[in-house]
Amino acid sequence: MTTVQMQPLAMRVAPAPRTVADVMEIAGPQVCDDMTVEVALSVMASARTGHLLVCDDDGVCTGLLTWTQLTAVRDSSVYTDRVQLRDILVDPGPFASPVTTMAEAEHSMRYRHLDALPVIDEHGNALGVLSLAR
Repeated sequence: MTTVQMQPLAMRVAPAPRTVADVMEIAGPQVCDDMTVEVALSVMASARTGHLLVCDDDGVCTGLLTWTQLTAVRDSSVYTDRVQLRDILVDPGPFASPVTTMAEAEHSMRYRHLDALPVIDEHGNALGVLSLAR
């Protein structure tokens, strides 16, 4: 007689949902919010990027500015060379946590018409940027 060893049926485990940390880009250029618009545009051009992470004096991420936003400010009739990034970042956020699911992040970005979303840790430090392909 041959002994047969029975194996329990493998349980089907759904894969864990992908998180923002799985697909975010490493944080690119980070600049202080006291930088002027002209200098910020120069930094963006040098770094060949379409966005900048803006931080306060304590290194806490206060938002993200795009090339389009900065050029719109520069080209406005009220622009002066003294306008700082903190002057145009009046509404901080939105931000994502590294553990935010991709479904949640994509929904939030599409709802707000965002091309990029800063990813921050529990202390507000920038970890990266999530970009959606349009």
